[in-house]
Amino acid sequence: MRRRVVVTGIGCITPIGNTVEKTWESLCEARSGIGTITHFDATQFPTRFAAEVKDFDFDQTVDDPKRFEHAGRNIRFAIGAARQAVDDSGILESGIDPAMFGVYLGAGEGQQDFMLFMNMVAQAQTNGEVDLEKFTRRGMELLNPQAEMEQEPNMASGHLSGLFNAQGPNLNCLTACAASSQAIGEATELIRRGDADVMLSGGAHSMIHPFGVTGFNLLTALSTHNDEPQKASRPFDKDRDGFVLGEGAGMLILEELEHAKARSATIHGEVAGYGSSADAYRITDIHPEGRGALACITMALKDAQLNPDDIGYVNAHGTSTVVNDRVETMAIKQALGEAASRVPVSSIKSMMGHLIAAAGSVEAIACLKAIQTGTLPPTINYETPDPDCDLDYVPNEAREAVTRHALSNSFGFGGQNISLVFAGFND
Repeated sequence: MRRRVVVTGIGCITPIGNTVEKTWESLCEARSGIGTITHFDATQFPTRFAAEVKDFDFDQTVDDPKRFEHAGRNIRFAIGAARQAVDDSGILESGIDPAMFGVYLGAGEGQQDFMLFMNMVAQAQTNGEVDLEKFTRRGMELLNPQAEMEQEPNMASGHLSGLFNAQGPNLNCLTACAASSQAIGEATELIRRGDADVMLSGGAHSMIHPFGVTGFNLLTALSTHNDEPQKASRPFDKDRDGFVLGEGAGMLILEELEHAKARSATIHGEVAGYGSSADAYRITDIHPEGRGALACITMALKDAQLNPDDIGYVNAHGTSTVVNDRVETMAIKQALGEAASRVPVSSIKSMMGHLIAAAGSVEAIACLKAIQTGTLPPTINYETPDPDCDLDYVPNEAREAVTRHALSNSFGFGGQNISLVFAGFND
C-alpha cells in the first residue's frame, strides 16, 4: 500500500496579497492585481502593464537580510512564502529527522541587470560591431559574481534547505509554466516511495523585467490591452488577446499522512493524484487536439482512483491566450466527458496574471482553499462568450459550492503538461 501525502503548511506571496489569507480574500472578492509596470520604464513596450507584488517587506522574513543582498525577487518571494508554509505546518518544532526533510521546487531563473548589460554592450562597440574581447573585459569589471550566481534556478531551493535544515532530497525543475505543479507532483512521489517524510515544495518566479517582457512580446503572447490593464486578463472570453505577466511564489509543506497524524498536525488537504505528459509537438504551441493535456488529466484521475463525476472544481491553466483556452476547454471536455458540462471551471490568472513557474503552486493553494471553504474563485473579465469555450467558468463572482475533489491544470511552453488532484482530508 503506497504512502498517502497530505498538505500541512501553505504560504504565498502574490500580486493580490502577501499571505494566503489576503490572497484568498482578494480572489473571493474578485480583485485584480494588474496595473502599470513600475519595476522599469515600459512606456515604449507594446505591453506596459503586469501584475506586480506590492508592499512585500523581505527583511521581516529572515534574521539576517544582508545575507541575501544579492538575491533576486524570485528568491526573496520563495523565502517569504516558504517561511509562511513552514510556520503554518509547525514542522520545525516536531523533531523531524533532517535527512527525511527535503525541498523540491519549480523555481524560475533570476533576472539580468538590463541597464548594466546594455552598458557593457555599448562600451564594447567598435564601428557598430560588438567586440567580444571588450565586452568580456567590461563584464569582468562590472559584474558581481555573487549576483550572477544568485540568478541560477537552483539557488532558491539551496537557500531554503539551509534556512530550514532540510538535508533530504533537494531538486528544482524549470519546466516553464508547469514547473511548480510538477515539483509538487514529484515531491509527492518522493514521499510515497519513502525517500522523504516531509517535502517543502512549490515555486517562485519573476519575469517582469525588460528581457522577460520583450521575449513574450516577440512571441505575441502578452495582452496589449494597455488602456484598461485590469481587464486585460480575460480567460475564455471571446475578446481575449494574450496573458498578463505576474510574479510571486507559492509553497506547500507535503507530509506523509502517518507522520502528520503522529504529531497532530493540521491537515489542509491531500494530494490525491498526479499526471504528467508531453505534447511532443512544438515548443511554443499546444497540440491542436490537446493530446498532452488530455493525457495528464486522465493520468491524474487514474492516480487518484477517481471518476470524472468525482471532480467538483477545475482550476484551469486558463492563460487568456486564444489557443490555450480553446484547447484546454477541449481537453477538459474529452477527459471528463458528460461531467464536464456540470463542473465549475475558473482561472485565477484573470486576477493575478500568470506567475509562470510559480503559477501552479499558487493555484494548488487556491484548490485547497476552495475545498476547505466551500467557495470557488471566479474568472473575472468574462463578458463575451466564445463558442469554442463553452464550459461553466464561474464568471465574475465567487460561488458557494461544496467541493470534495479539485483538479488543477498547468501547461508549459515546450509541451510539458501537469495535472494535480487535491482532496479534502477525511480519514
